[in-house]
Amino acid sequence: MYRHCFKRVLDFCIGLLVLLVLWPVMGLTALAIYLEDPGPVIFRQQRLGLGGKTFTMLKFRSMRVNSEHTGSGVYSGKGDPRVTKVGRFIRATSLDELIQAVHLVSGKMSLIGPRPPLTYHPWPLEDYTDFQRRIFEVRPGITGWAQVHGRKELPWEKRFALNVWYVDHVSLWLDIRIFFMTIFKVATNADNENVGATVGK
Repeated sequence: MYRHCFKRVLDFCIGLLVLLVLWPVMGLTALAIYLEDPGPVIFRQQRLGLGGKTFTMLKFRSMRVNSEHTGSGVYSGKGDPRVTKVGRFIRATSLDELIQAVHLVSGKMSLIGPRPPLTYHPWPLEDYTDFQRRIFEVRPGITGWAQVHGRKELPWEKRFALNVWYVDHVSLWLDIRIFFMTIFKVATNADNENVGATVGK
């Protein structure tokens, strides 16, 4: 019942609440981004979601305009010169993720679930194993089981294993546990620095 019905209702309500209550924070975030580096304040990126279908995921922009087309094209972690001062702050505090509340309302994402991979990273969908494809059995999440067990320090194989474990054990109590573990991770900025080049957040 929770996995197939109540979880979706809960996501919708949480997303709507975030948009209604935190719109001033999102507005100030957008303004700060624009004042430092004029241009679009929202970054759009193609990701793989439920059923392996492609959707456009939104984030507040943390890098300079057109940064994905300069240098290596990937985020290289600490010291990447393409990241703005505001960008470093919103990455560290996860404020860049707030806009994803619209995905909770629309049903493209869940609050808790496997993070949606890019269409080409870590590899194209056709190169996923049957085991790895199981992460697409649930809606992708803003945070998830892998995020609270290493976040960016985890190799991709470990991330897949943790995310598939989540798919097999979805429950209200597990989601509550992940939610509070995420708050602790964000508050302490734990495991939030890439150890290698990545095109994900």
